[in-house]
Amino acid sequence: MEFLVQNKSEVEEQLLSEAVNVREKIEEILLIGNVDLLNNAHRLIRYIVEQNEDDMIAFAEKEGVVWATYSLTLSFKLEWIQAIRRTLWNFLYEFEKLKDVFNDSKVFFDLEKKVNEKVDIFLKSFFISYSDYKDKLILAQQNLVENLSVPIIPITPSTCVLPLIGSIDESRMRIIEEKVLMEIGKLKIQILILDLSGIIEMEVEIINQLMKILDGTSMMGCKAVITGLRPEIVTKMIRAELCFDNKAEIKGTLQQALRDYMVVS
Repeated sequence: MEFLVQNKSEVEEQLLSEAVNVREKIEEILLIGNVDLLNNAHRLIRYIVEQNEDDMIAFAEKEGVVWATYSLTLSFKLEWIQAIRRTLWNFLYEFEKLKDVFNDSKVFFDLEKKVNEKVDIFLKSFFISYSDYKDKLILAQQNLVENLSVPIIPITPSTCVLPLIGSIDESRMRIIEEKVLMEIGKLKIQILILDLSGIIEMEVEIINQLMKILDGTSMMGCKAVITGLRPEIVTKMIRAELCFDNKAEIKGTLQQALRDYMVVS
């Protein structure tokens, strides 16, 4: 370790020559994620040389979280770690030429096993940490998108509006069903106004699913009001012999429903 510290500048020069792609991105990575690749390389080398596996794994896990948080390129990380591996072996070779400590082949192969095993453990710990944290971020983003796609808006303590916009497929309809029934129970909603004016097209299967949601709404003791039905959807319902009349009250527009169910000063 003393030999490596004494040759710190040469180690860094070797690292940068080994990792050509990373060399061009060092400043950018530092700016984006506050990751100092050169200092981190010296830290990892010390853990490897001193066989400090516990601190090395903790360091790898922390690095994984940082790279996942800032979506830093994984190929750069892999190139950088392999550059560290090659650089360390180059300087072990220089150390051997000075000290002649590896004249016994068993000593050399034991060292080879220890060094490469620690590098592999670091990579494994890093990628597991990266993957786990990335999954958590993706799940959080999915939950956010789901909440934004089903925006139940309280109008009065007992009345809420659910404006639906864009296309609706089976996956989104399942989300709507879960969110509607959950919020009715949570907010004690007595009147739920579903505004469909932002829905241009709705397949018959989706309309059937919507009717089941209206049944569930009724079972929860909540009155459903549908507004903004477009002619295209109404035509499709007529041809499929479907009707909302016995499941919800129908209003032409959201404004009409708000006038009927709100006390306006």
